[in-house]
Amino acid sequence: MASHTQVIQNLMNQFARLPGIGMRSAERIAFHLLKENEAEAFALADAIRDVKTRIRHCSVCYNLTENDPCDICSDTARDQGLVCIVEQPKDLLALEGAGLYRGVYHVLLGAIRPLDDIDAGDLTIEPLMQRLEGGTIRELIMGTNPTVEGDGTALYIQGEVAARFPNVSVTRLARGLPAGSNIEYANRNILADAISGRQRM
Repeated sequence: MASHTQVIQNLMNQFARLPGIGMRSAERIAFHLLKENEAEAFALADAIRDVKTRIRHCSVCYNLTENDPCDICSDTARDQGLVCIVEQPKDLLALEGAGLYRGVYHVLLGAIRPLDDIDAGDLTIEPLMQRLEGGTIRELIMGTNPTVEGDGTALYIQGEVAARFPNVSVTRLARGLPAGSNIEYANRNILADAISGRQRM
């Protein structure tokens, strides 16, 4: 029975490791690349290399960026005293897409998930506390996802802030966001309502 060469099989195996890509899809992608000219195939390789070598986490908010600090943190027109806390960079992008928020962000890089052995120390909560020590932040908006893990993470942060920075107001996005959903999938109008209708925790 005929089989792929080892080089092609290795490429297929790498593609199959990507989320949502099975071996049949990996095979189609591999053969598509074989039909492409070298310049276009190498452009894909260069784009992957650039993502891994040029993208880093902002040292202030932990968003993904090429420049440190990121463009949002560096924007003097934004309200530096208003910080929206989100779980992932893609949540930040969704909120930015609503076009109504003019504060800054803090990306947790996850949520507290005891069953997966992810606790507060695995997130960027302590760097958030260090930002609060600067004394310029007056309000934190909890933009964690309306899930059990997201709500639990928000409550944990609220407790830490109440104990260490009682003068900082803690609010959360309004519940126009359906329970159990993810921010990245919400449409612009829902996110706009969630931002403008945020509530004190």
